[in-house]
Amino acid sequence: MAIRRRGGLNHNKLDQVVANARKDKEDREKGYRERALKLYPWVCGRCTREFSLQNLPELTVHHRNHNHDDNPLDGSNWELLCLYCHDDEHSRYNNADLYGKDQTNSASTTTHKALASLGALLKTQDTAD
Repeated sequence: MAIRRRGGLNHNKLDQVVANARKDKEDREKGYRERALKLYPWVCGRCTREFSLQNLPELTVHHRNHNHDDNPLDGSNWELLCLYCHDDEHSRYNNADLYGKDQTNSASTTTHKALASLGALLKTQDTAD
């Protein structure tokens, strides 16, 4: 039994609340993870890395709308991503929140075209030969 000081916290109760929250989260994740692994092939949706039973813990379930409580039975809010692609997705999402712009489509705003004149250069080489 915890000794409670006047105005202090009951650390045992706080520890129990945290433990229960972690267990609930793990139970919730296990449910949708198992469903997602049955629905989808064991391939990362971004880098197409394939997974087997030996490396399956490295394959994560990503919620497309970033709402971990939105778990429809058809799996329409999920995609399987490897740890690296999952971290990248969340860092881009967090950066967009922090900086107020869409970091996920930054390639579409590029103005420099590195190989723009390559076609013309190749045509001049063909006519020179």
